[in-house]
Amino acid sequence: MTELQSFGLRLADPKAGASSRKGGAGPSDHKAVTVDGHTIMVPVHTATAWDSPFTAQAPDAQGRSIITRGSIPIASITFPKQPRFYAMQTFDGVPYSHIATLHGSDVLATTILQTCIRYESRKKTCKFCAIGQSLAAGRTIAHKTPQQLAEVARAAVLLDGIKHMVMTTGTPATPDRGAQVLCDSAFAVKAAVDLPIQGQCEPPDTDRWFERMKASGIDTLGMHLEVVTQSVREHIMLGKASVPISRYMQAFEASVRVFGRGQVSTYILAGLGDTREAILSMCDRLLALGVYPFVVPFVPISGTPLEDHAAPSPEFMQSILQPLGKRVAAANLRSGDIKAGCGKCGACSSLSVYET
Repeated sequence: MTELQSFGLRLADPKAGASSRKGGAGPSDHKAVTVDGHTIMVPVHTATAWDSPFTAQAPDAQGRSIITRGSIPIASITFPKQPRFYAMQTFDGVPYSHIATLHGSDVLATTILQTCIRYESRKKTCKFCAIGQSLAAGRTIAHKTPQQLAEVARAAVLLDGIKHMVMTTGTPATPDRGAQVLCDSAFAVKAAVDLPIQGQCEPPDTDRWFERMKASGIDTLGMHLEVVTQSVREHIMLGKASVPISRYMQAFEASVRVFGRGQVSTYILAGLGDTREAILSMCDRLLALGVYPFVVPFVPISGTPLEDHAAPSPEFMQSILQPLGKRVAAANLRSGDIKAGCGKCGACSSLSVYET
């Protein structure tokens, strides 16, 4: 799994990539693949994937395929089927797939605001981000209303057995940094369907927002560092680096008091310049606070300033994930205990496998 996520996967049948995600927020240029009962997101549209030693043969009618390395079959995989709710549209005529998408095998994900103050400035944009690509391609809308999200979430649960939901957002030009739109959206969804929700945003201007987010129906919180070394942060994501790591640590401590140990998490993108030692050191600090450190391999997305940046090697990822998995388990902050969100899904990293 670690090798697949580093090298990517070539598709012998291009049609097999029809349901994959190209561009946009979240795990882009990926396709969900189930290996040994674990569903992971694997790059299929990146330059790395085109040169991958792994090839997925054309799937059969049940979505089963064989992965080969060279000419040698090494694993049997399945591709999750396209969800039924994708065939529907909202009362105001927007396709459901433009409002929220299936991540992994049972997670509904949405980017409430498909615009971001960081993305709008060449000098402030996160160089790995593609949040504007799906909007430019007409595959989504700029602002999903609470009513639209509630409608789609209810249908996804009834039709496809969705188990939890991720709500992320581009950062608006407001001090709350997206907390308000998360509150409005979560309140509407929880009124329509009983579905665990993770909200994701930058640390808001005041810690009082954490209580408000919890009261609105948000069960877990994600505030994503992405990069842990300040010099690398300033090079890769100058705008977001203006929010210092010290503010993140304060926000983590305050939010854990509200949501509980293990119910606050952060993304760390390995392969952007942080050393193994820097990542593990930060993870130790996070675990001590009760924050789940979701370390994932960086994936270079086409059309971004880092599209030619190399993905991390499997050896580098294993050197982080293997000891981190043991530390996560020792801290009793396993992914399986998270109520909702990216850490619980675990599809963008093989970390959860190392926890066991």
